[in-house]
Amino acid sequence: MAIEVEQKEFIRIIKMAGQASTQSFSTAFLPKIAEAIDDGLKDSGTKAIVLTGDGRFFSAGADIHAFQEAIDNDTAPELIRSLTGVLHPLLQRIRTSATIVVAALNGVSAGGGLGLALACDARVGTSDARMAASYAGMGLSPDGGTTWLLPRLVGEQRARRFFMSNEIWSGRQAHEYGAIDVLVTSESLMETAIGMATVWSSWGPHTKEATKHLLHVQTDNDFSTHLDHERTLIEAAGTTDAFREGVAAFLEKRRPSFD
Repeated sequence: MAIEVEQKEFIRIIKMAGQASTQSFSTAFLPKIAEAIDDGLKDSGTKAIVLTGDGRFFSAGADIHAFQEAIDNDTAPELIRSLTGVLHPLLQRIRTSATIVVAALNGVSAGGGLGLALACDARVGTSDARMAASYAGMGLSPDGGTTWLLPRLVGEQRARRFFMSNEIWSGRQAHEYGAIDVLVTSESLMETAIGMATVWSSWGPHTKEATKHLLHVQTDNDFSTHLDHERTLIEAAGTTDAFREGVAAFLEKRRPSFD
């Protein structure tokens, strides 16, 4: 199986196995990856997704033979448009969904795979993790949201050096710079990622979705506009069952339950 899916209560683990991790961004595997993630985002019983890879790769690589064939056939723009037409809407759905998505970075994330990792709500990585843009060496410009997402994590100039020098960051470097949230051993990677996904997904649906949304748009708003946006969403939160439960739990001196 190219995509392995395991459900542990309300956490869905999606593993890109074999060629799905080494050639994620091909017409053969990208639609399958998107379908697996979308199934998790749409499932009401799934509060969080942990996304991981296989062996030395988290998610890396296009089908270079397909690129060459497209060059020979003068259809490269059409192939790229087709692939980004799957990837880019998927990244938008990850960023705006109430479902928490945690990347468990077991190995290399490169190209569009880097965009997939960066679009997740958090990244847990090992010392074997690597981050690479890989676009410059292929004569391409970046995509997969990498030039929007990475500067927000590590700063614009560090991101600029990363792309223009065609750098490869180790897991330790990515953690030091802020692109990986938690650095762990290989043995504790999945346990840590599932633990983070469990905590982050334990809040009410509106809290998760609105918080993700507000953080996503905050750099595009001036402060006054953003305050108005926050007010609209927190007013909406005041009508939810989660708000009623949170207030009751506080007054009763117990942990809230948002199930």
